Amino acid sequence: MIKLENTEVLGWEAAIRGMRNPMNSWDKSDSRWFINPMYENSISVAEDDEGYELFIGPNDQDLMMRLAKAGSVDAKYRRMIVVTVDITAPLYWWKEFDTYKVGTVANSCSTMHKIHSKEFTLEDFSCEHLDKEDIEITNIGMINNQYLSDNAFNLMRATIDFLNAYRTKFLETKDKRYWWQMIQLLPSSYNQRRTVMLNYEVLAGIYPKRKDHKLDEWHDFCDWVKSLPYSEIITLEE
Repeated sequence: MIKLENTEVLGWEAAIRGMRNPMNSWDKSDSRWFINPMYENSISVAEDDEGYELFIGPNDQDLMMRLAKAGSVDAKYRRMIVVTVDITAPLYWWKEFDTYKVGTVANSCSTMHKIHSKEFTLEDFSCEHLDKEDIEITNIGMINNQYLSDNAFNLMRATIDFLNAYRTKFLETKDKRYWWQMIQLLPSSYNQRRTVMLNYEVLAGIYPKRKDHKLDEWHDFCDWVKSLPYSEIITLEE
């Protein structure tokens, strides 16, 4: 499970000016602020307080695409198009996302400080693929000669029960020993929210490597990338 919310894309004007600096071709720039769209198939990328919207012109669109196809050295303007977004995703996905350190900033909800702030529920975890079909297991998960669980989904519910039991003990006693039980027992399917800042160049590096990944979360992330304004300069898909 992954949620991407509150997306903002900034920096278009500066990116376009910088893109045209190498050839001193500012006079060919045709992106403008209008009340209504002036270009066919053009979309608004910014809006001011007076209702004017910034539309990317055909000349600028064409140059953006040609430079993007030429590679990251020529497409330096992409680094100036900044994206901010709130992402809620499981820890196992964040572990892979954290591979991308250059050009990214993230402020996360703190597991260390806030793990005990609310009761754990199934909604706090990405468990949509957990099997509810019983499986035969031997010599594991035995309590009082009974299996702790007969399938993965029930095991998750049992884990949540244990987490809540230790949470209650911690709130009652403030004994750090019970806090440690929550920290070390917490599954990697636990959903964490982060506010992330990155840019189009970072996304251009992520997209081709993750669009066919086995994790559903990466497929949803790449679909979000394709929903961004002028995402073709990221994906190179016309």
